[in-house]
Amino acid sequence: MISPVINTITQFLQFAGIGFAFRDIETESFLPGLELEDGKIIIDTKKLLHPGDILHEAGHLATLPSDIRCSVSGRLPDTDMHRSGELMALAWSYAACLFTGIDPQIVFHEHGYKGESENILQNFKAGRYLAVPGLELRGMTYGKKKSRRT
Repeated sequence: MISPVINTITQFLQFAGIGFAFRDIETESFLPGLELEDGKIIIDTKKLLHPGDILHEAGHLATLPSDIRCSVSGRLPDTDMHRSGELMALAWSYAACLFTGIDPQIVFHEHGYKGESENILQNFKAGRYLAVPGLELRGMTYGKKKSRRT
């Protein structure tokens, strides 16, 4: 049975156009219970430790150009695009929490983010939104200045 949080997340993924599938993952993956395959998120609910990780990984896919997203499998390569994409994935997944009503602590849990989850949450709560310029470039949001002009 799928938990209510996972159900909410996957409904949002459908809305956002991020592909996913539920199935067993037989090999070691970058996060327990999650794998990227051809631009989709594979979810093994028996191995998944933190449901919010689904939303964060979806943020990585959502912020990639579509021609790159569809070919992503396994771990994201250690490139400048993916390193800068980490900040956009943080912002995107926080915005997704607000949109869906999911408690952001489900995504920004204490076992992730190299021990900095509370600092990340405090920045967002204080209105210091990381990576808004990158999301603006992708046409995914407007920062305060641009939103006042539209």
